Amino acid sequence: DKLIAPAAEAMRPSGIRKFFDLAAEMPECISLGVGEPDFKTPWAVREAGIESLEHGRTRYTSNAGLKELRAEVAKYLERRMGLHYDPLHEVLITVGGSEAIDMCIRTLVQPGDEVIIPEPCFVCYEPITTLSGGVPVHVACRQEDEFRLRADALKAAITPRTKLLIMPFPNNPTGMCATKAQLKKWVDYALANDALIIFDSAYEAFIVEDDVPHSIYEIEGAEKCAIELRSFSKTAGFTGVRCGYTVVPKACVFEGKSLNPMWARRQATKFNGVSYITQRAAEAVYTEQGQKEIKETLAYYQKNAKVIFEGMQAAGFTCYGAVNSPYVWLKVPEGMTSWEFFDLLLDKTHVVGTPGSGFGPSGEGFFRLTAFGNADKTVEAVERIKAYFAQNK
Repeated sequence: DKLIAPAAEAMRPSGIRKFFDLAAEMPECISLGVGEPDFKTPWAVREAGIESLEHGRTRYTSNAGLKELRAEVAKYLERRMGLHYDPLHEVLITVGGSEAIDMCIRTLVQPGDEVIIPEPCFVCYEPITTLSGGVPVHVACRQEDEFRLRADALKAAITPRTKLLIMPFPNNPTGMCATKAQLKKWVDYALANDALIIFDSAYEAFIVEDDVPHSIYEIEGAEKCAIELRSFSKTAGFTGVRCGYTVVPKACVFEGKSLNPMWARRQATKFNGVSYITQRAAEAVYTEQGQKEIKETLAYYQKNAKVIFEGMQAAGFTCYGAVNSPYVWLKVPEGMTSWEFFDLLLDKTHVVGTPGSGFGPSGEGFFRLTAFGNADKTVEAVERIKAYFAQNK
């Protein structure tokens, strides 16, 4: 009973990964369940990693990351969003976006601190908060609001112990975003109340609407209260290689202290940096050829998302997402749980998706389908579902 820490004992298994073994045993099964690109990493990116390995460039790097990669990240932020950051002191390379999230929460949260988490959401925010001694405070984003975060719901969740607000936009799984006007309100609140925002922007590359910012730092004052993180996983087909980054502005201050030097110390204690080969490959993401291939791939996913969205609507489902997002979030039939709907799809159509309850209690009654697959298989999966529900209304 004393072997495992209570916080670890209380952690729930991931609902997202539960179906991997089931799908693997069914060769006829089409998976629209996992948020993983079904494409090879762009050749320009692979080639850079191969070249690094061939030349024996496999040594340690700075804990904060190769200066060349950090410089490319800073150039991207300037080119894409008009933002200016010091690559050597405000950009940290991390082991995927997941380490960035872990590092953010563990560095900032002390026992008893409350962390506000909009839900449904990516699965790791709550357990990391709990392991840090913090208190997760869930704010439900509901269907009647099209899964947008309501100001009054957020306000009701805030207490004197609130320290962090996690903002995962575009959202996984619902695909919902925050507009510039909405973000300005949250930033103004954080500035006025000495709170902090973690802006998880893993799906930034999918944004197409003008009123949705690509970075929270497009909002005036955000550099004083927000930490932003990104991942290469979804944009570069880079999931298993594990690389992401965090922007920590020098101006970001909490209780009169800059977070920037503290961040560097925290990063030094974890993984001793991302692998050299991975970082060299990540650099190539920003080359002309790398960007060309990535834009083509993103367009492919966006087309897949439209196919799924329109197909599910035609089958009679209420759907959300698909715009600014590679995910389609749909309401399951009345009287069914999200896991019962999962079983039904698997049994009757041999299509796999992700039960909404895997993203928290607010996801119950909903279901996620992803656009990260082969176009022909995506079309086939949609047709299977449409055909079944046409016959079984």
